[in-house]
Amino acid sequence: MTQEVSENGNGFNCRTWTCFRFCMLLLVIFLCKSQGYESGQKRAGRQGENYVCDLICQVLKEKDLLFSNVPIEIEGKRTELDHIIVNNRGIFIIEVKNYSGSLMGTDNDYEWVKTKISSSGNSYTKIVKNPIKQVNRQVYLLAQFLKYYGVDVWVEGYTFFVQGNSPVDCKQVLESAQDINHVIHNGANRNLTNAKVQEIQKLLS
Repeated sequence: MTQEVSENGNGFNCRTWTCFRFCMLLLVIFLCKSQGYESGQKRAGRQGENYVCDLICQVLKEKDLLFSNVPIEIEGKRTELDHIIVNNRGIFIIEVKNYSGSLMGTDNDYEWVKTKISSSGNSYTKIVKNPIKQVNRQVYLLAQFLKYYGVDVWVEGYTFFVQGNSPVDCKQVLESAQDINHVIHNGANRNLTNAKVQEIQKLLS
């Protein structure tokens, strides 16, 4: 005997099945978000930030202060700074980029081209923002933020390329712990007083 499934019966009709699948999809999305699911791009960024944080900690001296993932808002603009080092020599922003593949662009371009070759040999390209200009914007915003609270100091910004694949060779590009140590301990000296450093610490904490 053949059992027919009607809209009023106990079985699933087409409409009910579609609704069920949609509800299951919403459940999966909810569970992914609630369990902290992150995309491959975000995962690479987080891993890059952690890697550079370890490098920074290797070269920090006793009076150096490290702040990570610092959100600031000024002039109606928001940004989050990966790492900030503060000491008597100055304030240093380190923006981390963990791009795989090759990059093409100049320090004056607003956008760069990222090219990646898959395991099957296919080439994929993607447009990314120029990290040099990005960190320059962060320098401006942090300087304005501090100035708003009465701390008028010079801020320096650098970009750390985890994969060592920067297409430009300039003083704002870092690729090793030695590079970090040089810019925060042997570069320009802004001669910040201990009192000034403490003011900055309060604002960034």
